[in-house]
Amino acid sequence: MALTWDIPGGRLLITRPLVMGIVNVTPDSFSDGGAYPSAGAARDAALRMVADGADLLDVGGESTRPGAAPVSPEEQIRRVVPVIRAIRDAGCVVPVSVDTTSASVAGEAIRAGAGIVNDVSAATDDAEMLRVVARSGAGLILMHRAKPPSEDRYSDRYERAPMEGDVVAEVRAFLASRLAVAVASGVARERVALDPGLGFGKTVEQNLELIGRGMEVAALGRPVVSGISRKSFAGRVGLGRDSEPGERVWSSVGLAVAHALRGAHVHRVHDVRVHAEALRAAWGAFGFGMDGRASEAGRWGEA
Repeated sequence: MALTWDIPGGRLLITRPLVMGIVNVTPDSFSDGGAYPSAGAARDAALRMVADGADLLDVGGESTRPGAAPVSPEEQIRRVVPVIRAIRDAGCVVPVSVDTTSASVAGEAIRAGAGIVNDVSAATDDAEMLRVVARSGAGLILMHRAKPPSEDRYSDRYERAPMEGDVVAEVRAFLASRLAVAVASGVARERVALDPGLGFGKTVEQNLELIGRGMEVAALGRPVVSGISRKSFAGRVGLGRDSEPGERVWSSVGLAVAHALRGAHVHRVHDVRVHAEALRAAWGAFGFGMDGRASEAGRWGEA
């Protein structure tokens, strides 16, 4: 049976790797900070992403890059709510997530038309988050991070691994625990997706191990979100040197394909078209869907 993800408006039936386009309305994100100076510019970018093959969109108003300063909930709301409304007013019907660790931001974004909350703290930063999600019926992404952004470094800059021991086992155990807490708080299990947090407090080698052993996280039975796009470890692996985010596109694509073949279901990316084409082609070549049966497309809106 195909894996499903229940979110407001329907059920996402996952039978191929899905692409989530990143719409950061921040001045300081590591790759695209300041790229969309107005709600209209962000809306137009989001619509282009959908035309290029995005199955979902992720709108964020606070950078989570290493060293980023916190952004107040009020400022996040000012940034993200007009963009989400503009996307919906344009007639875009694909699922939209809001990237935030703040329950008040999540609530306002949901009222504006978001159907998923993408919480990089796995709902540990704000005690109200799980209650907001449970009451709204929104989908939820729970991510593992070893350090908050203010204490983090880029993956290729760690001289000593911030996590010791079996990184995959630790990430899997943490996500299983947070999933259980979310369900106990009233969030339906079918509404939760899990993210191993590639690049968040992990070394280059640890990120690669999480990708290579991705099936161990997928075995938790919920959709796995993969966030590789333009990150420093992708450039280090693909280019073998220091690099700028814009140089890392093809390295990101290669690792995304590898992660898809090791259990990742949803790929959060900056460069939608190349990822969508590569993932679709790779999946076509292997000839089986997320449930192990022949399949070509994911479908949205099935009950």
